[in-house]
Amino acid sequence: MILPIYKIEHGCILSRQGDVTVGFKVQLPEIFTLSDREYETYHQGWVKAIKLMPANSMFHKQDWFTKGSFKADFESAGDSFLSRSSERFFNERECLDHSCYIFLTRKPVGRKLSSSSLSNVLRKSIAPSIATSKILLDEFLDSVGQFKRVMEDSGFVSLERLGDDELAGTANVPGVLERYCFLLGQGEASVIRDIHLKDEIRVGDKHCQLFTLSDVEDLPSMVGSRINNDKYSTDRTKFSVGFASPLGQLLNCNHIYNQYVFLDDAGATLKRLEAKKLRLQSLSGYSRENAISRDAVNDFLNEAIAAGRLPVKSHFNVLCWSEDLAEMKEVRSLVSSSMAQMDSVAKQETDGQSQVWFAGLPGNQADFPMNDTFDTFLEQATCFFNLESNYRSSISPFGVRLGDRLSGRPVHVDISDEPIALGVATNRNKFILGPSGSGKSFLTNHLMRSYAEQGAHVVIVDVGHSYSGLCELMGGYYFTYSEENPIAFNPFYLGEGDVMDTEKKESIKTLLLALWKKDDETFRRSEYVALSGALTLYFEFLANRPDIFPCFNSFYEYLQSGYGAELERSKVKAADFDIQNFIYVLSPFYRGGEFDYLLNARENLDLLSQPFIVFELDNIKDHPILFPVVTLIIMEVFISKMRKLKGVRKVFLCEEAWKAIAKEGMAEQLKYLFKTVRKHFGEAIVVTQEVEDIISSPIVKQAIINNSDCKILLDQSKYQNKFDQIQELLGLTDKEKAQVLSLNKANDPKRKYKEVFISIGGQMSKVYRTEVSMEEYLCYTTEEREKVRVMEYARKYGSMQKGIAVLAQEIREKPG
Repeated sequence: MILPIYKIEHGCILSRQGDVTVGFKVQLPEIFTLSDREYETYHQGWVKAIKLMPANSMFHKQDWFTKGSFKADFESAGDSFLSRSSERFFNERECLDHSCYIFLTRKPVGRKLSSSSLSNVLRKSIAPSIATSKILLDEFLDSVGQFKRVMEDSGFVSLERLGDDELAGTANVPGVLERYCFLLGQGEASVIRDIHLKDEIRVGDKHCQLFTLSDVEDLPSMVGSRINNDKYSTDRTKFSVGFASPLGQLLNCNHIYNQYVFLDDAGATLKRLEAKKLRLQSLSGYSRENAISRDAVNDFLNEAIAAGRLPVKSHFNVLCWSEDLAEMKEVRSLVSSSMAQMDSVAKQETDGQSQVWFAGLPGNQADFPMNDTFDTFLEQATCFFNLESNYRSSISPFGVRLGDRLSGRPVHVDISDEPIALGVATNRNKFILGPSGSGKSFLTNHLMRSYAEQGAHVVIVDVGHSYSGLCELMGGYYFTYSEENPIAFNPFYLGEGDVMDTEKKESIKTLLLALWKKDDETFRRSEYVALSGALTLYFEFLANRPDIFPCFNSFYEYLQSGYGAELERSKVKAADFDIQNFIYVLSPFYRGGEFDYLLNARENLDLLSQPFIVFELDNIKDHPILFPVVTLIIMEVFISKMRKLKGVRKVFLCEEAWKAIAKEGMAEQLKYLFKTVRKHFGEAIVVTQEVEDIISSPIVKQAIINNSDCKILLDQSKYQNKFDQIQELLGLTDKEKAQVLSLNKANDPKRKYKEVFISIGGQMSKVYRTEVSMEEYLCYTTEEREKVRVMEYARKYGSMQKGIAVLAQEIREKPG
């Protein structure tokens, strides 16, 4: 076997026959992200680009799918207990790596076509032909440039020209030639392997089998740019994948999918077919098959002329390999099944397999055996192209870890900053819709943990104790109410870096007025001025008395003594500010009163600089006194963070509590928050369970949905019969509807996870897995039995982290 490649220079491969080949590394769209219309546009892009290639040229698309595994990065995980457990959990997770190349070849004028009976692989010597003229070479390179421009203008792919090192390789990194000859996986180091071609193709210890689509009788009767994926489709929606996806990302074995289009002189091809039709005409009286063939050739010629179709020759093959010979039986079954999904018949190539394999070498496309090709039109040939790749990680430094839908391989996803940088979204706000049991709490816990570990300040308002484990693990403040430990705050306390500015003073005045006046009572201007003066004098008093602790108790005492005397000196009338009425009404919040705990906290005081705060409102959401006060404090805490923490990311997550907050006249504050938080490097997130919540609440419909460019939906199967209403309210496209209704329809039964749909700005949408380690699961779980067990272990071993670590290890070691 003589290597047919003569030289590589100027980014071109020159064969010994004078063929010139240019290579590209191609980035394809991610699988499961295109709609029916996008597939059709994408397909037309291939047709337009290939039509630009000159006669006597070849198009070769080579898709590599090699089994790989996820490599953990413990260094990036740092000291985070949950991040390190996640790295361990996903380490060595099997997945299918994909890389795609396109090789465009121009043959010299007069070069003979090859066939199975004559190929370089069987020649004893190769004599180089006369080099192609510079004019033809420049024309070819110009058409290559046009091809690249048209493909990239389609908006679906990006092409990167391969240089000499990428083609030939270097001392340490194999190039495409070396990679093909020795079947080297993605990122695999250079290694020389023996190539055996006598009875089978064997490269080192890799046993290979070649399956071809080259006989018209084995091809499907109908082709298109896409097919339905039945696993993800429903009665109401059809889920699309590329027509050839069964031979690409969905074929789970080591394989190369080669796609060839040979562009000869169209006029000569039609002339040859006319002669064939006449020959079949003369023989049609002797055989019905001849008559049928004559009609088929006639129809082909009529379509070519009437519709202006470009006749081409095509060939498609799948080269599979495995080091385990026994595994090749399963591979044959997988390939046959995949081709059957395309309504094709897999032919295992034997006699001509070495010639077909050798022609797949980059730069040797012109020696492809042409008797293994079939005549078709370019439109039909491009339907057999693999159109998709696997999920890619974002290059953004900020984001969250989610899973590839096919294999669960971790991918880094930025749903906050990158969409704004790309112009897809104008804000970071998120609306999450997921019924009970859909994995909503796991997703939100995972999001908040990821954000907090990357430096964000997180404020969570909840009504179901979903974040107690995470809050303890993160060392945050957890505010909740119980008889033994009632909820307590201290709005008068100034933490490090906090100052008594106008905003702080206004928030305290608003709180005091809310405690003093009923909803239907209004306050007079004089009362407002008097309260403002009282606060100013109180904090001046504290500045001179460092022994007095700032809280409501000391403020109340100051009103009774110091400020009362000041009012008398100022001759303020009771009609303007009735201080006795004020003191009496607020007495329940003073020492010994019914709610004396509420505003006199001595723990968890520094809310401004605490990065993780959870307000659990489950036990007070119906309380007429406590709930309004707590909601005011919550909003004051977040707005204070929003305005004072410059350059720090802020996240406000409101679970089902938003319904209770809205009832207490907080709707305007929620609207304000959703509209302004983006200006302060923040994002507001609202979570809801029921569809009726969206429909019945004008706040959700108008303020929240309209100001949330990111919409996250979990399993909606129970609502699929009335999903049209949700689709209209959320402004989802038909593609997004199909994606949402495909959630969890074909989950891997060997793994425990839920799928999540994420749409950003109506332009980017994708389905991911939310799959977490056992340690993360135990931290996030809302199952009562599991939460009780986690708390028992936390008490037993002294901390939440130690308790979770021991319990997770016990569960993993438990048989079954």
